[in-house]
Amino acid sequence: MTAPPPGPTLLVLDAEPPPRLGRLTGRVRIEHADASTLAERLPYADVLLVWDFTSHAVRDAWPGAGPRPRWVHTASAGVDHLMCPELTASDTVVTNARGIFEQPVAEYVTALVLAMAKDLPRTWELQREREWRHRDTLRVAGTRACVVGSGPIGRTIARTLKALDVTVSVVGRVPRTGIHGPADLDRLLARADWVIAAAPLTEQTEGMFDTRRFGVMQPSARFVNVGRGQLVVEEALADALRKRWIAGAALDVFQQEPLTPDSPLWQVPGLLVSPHMSGDTVGWTDELAAQFIELYDRWEAGKPLLNVVDKGRGYVPGH
Repeated sequence: MTAPPPGPTLLVLDAEPPPRLGRLTGRVRIEHADASTLAERLPYADVLLVWDFTSHAVRDAWPGAGPRPRWVHTASAGVDHLMCPELTASDTVVTNARGIFEQPVAEYVTALVLAMAKDLPRTWELQREREWRHRDTLRVAGTRACVVGSGPIGRTIARTLKALDVTVSVVGRVPRTGIHGPADLDRLLARADWVIAAAPLTEQTEGMFDTRRFGVMQPSARFVNVGRGQLVVEEALADALRKRWIAGAALDVFQQEPLTPDSPLWQVPGLLVSPHMSGDTVGWTDELAAQFIELYDRWEAGKPLLNVVDKGRGYVPGH
């Protein structure tokens, strides 16, 4: 019988495909859990890798009895799926996957902006109908965008849109050089052709895009959410689109995922629906695993971890 490797125990909250952690062989005891076994295994883990970042199992299991891991890493940018008062108050360090998703999300947002400006969804519909219908489309250069969320993803979106000669304003939690504060949001929404939600989910941002905010936007505005589904009051967005308060929208994240087949959002006029895929490019899971291994190298060597989340705020503080 082969003895288990010495050293710490790494507990992985599993999802498919599993992480490729071969570089840790012989250095750490790797164990696996799902939602049904996580609570019983947490007390024996030194490190928890939340590979299944769609699960709320950590938030449910953490308040139980026994010791808890000294470090939790989630293979995602958002951490709201795992935070609970007990974890927030603990000495456990929480890190996230900052650095993996910024450029892919920015490219996806840019693709959505171009698709809506050039009416590509309707072009594909007309092609399937074999109907030749000429239309004028929008020029993107010279338009205005308001990006809500001043973290790395929001700033990368802003930089990418600027390459299309879009004038971009970024709104963050607090004003600073080049970043507007919440007090400027309504004024910027009223002028924007494109409103991009890329903020983390916090008490301040939950439900921030509601009936009033959609009413502030101009009728020609398009709205995109690649942040968290709970930033948007979905019924308010659907109503704004049906009443043509705004010209269009695209959602990549939702209050409940996956979106059920009977959800009314599938049929809202002017709404593009995608299945939480804006940051997922070919090879992304290998990048996430490699990032975790690099962080583990630092943790094992006693070096300060990168991507440390401010548990009170719910995100990695900016610079």
